[in-house]
Amino acid sequence: MSRNILALADAGTRLLHALDPETAHGVALRALSCGLVPAARDADPASLATRVFGRDFVNPIGFAAGFDKQGLAIDGALGLGAGFMEVGGVTPLPQRGNPRPRLFRLTEDRAVINRMGLNSDGAEAVARRVAARRRRDRILGVNLASNTESADAAADFALLVERFAPIADFLTLDISCPNTRGGKQFLEPRPLGALLQRLGAIPARAKTKLLVKLSPDLEGERITTLVEVALAEG
Repeated sequence: MSRNILALADAGTRLLHALDPETAHGVALRALSCGLVPAARDADPASLATRVFGRDFVNPIGFAAGFDKQGLAIDGALGLGAGFMEVGGVTPLPQRGNPRPRLFRLTEDRAVINRMGLNSDGAEAVARRVAARRRRDRILGVNLASNTESADAAADFALLVERFAPIADFLTLDISCPNTRGGKQFLEPRPLGALLQRLGAIPARAKTKLLVKLSPDLEGERITTLVEVALAEG
């Protein structure tokens, strides 16, 4: 049986690699959403359980934002054994992102280059999928981003927090994304503090945890300052 499963997995991988990367990714999500991928059956060892920012994770391995941008395969992906999943990035209004091709394989490195450009079905469509998920035994987060051409990124984040706070375990503010009109304006202490104060005043905000996604390209001292701002605002 094990050899048959491995053979099927190998055949599936070869089939997906015969498609262009973005199409292959879409096929994989569709297979997960339709229940065509077997779920993990083994229970998580108790030693893997961890508690972070007030949330209990059955294990520390999860799907990062970008894998299932639109929340199409939440139950299927979590069924593979992940301790958590983060969907998105989600923008308030739908947007197409960059023109294709925008996803490129690095076969030898077993990796991809992602130039999707923040393609999103929009907050309402993704929120319906998040609310309809069946699996509640794993942690689910939503990555939030402003629309590319938005003139008021702070207002975008406020709208998104109001929409997703009641239905997600945590929210991530993607303030380091370069694919927006405002760019990285919140990677400065004062604008970040003002944004977090505004979001902290939203009543729905109290129902979930709010995280801040920082750019890995920042220098250590600057990261420390931004972390201090985030902690000061809760």
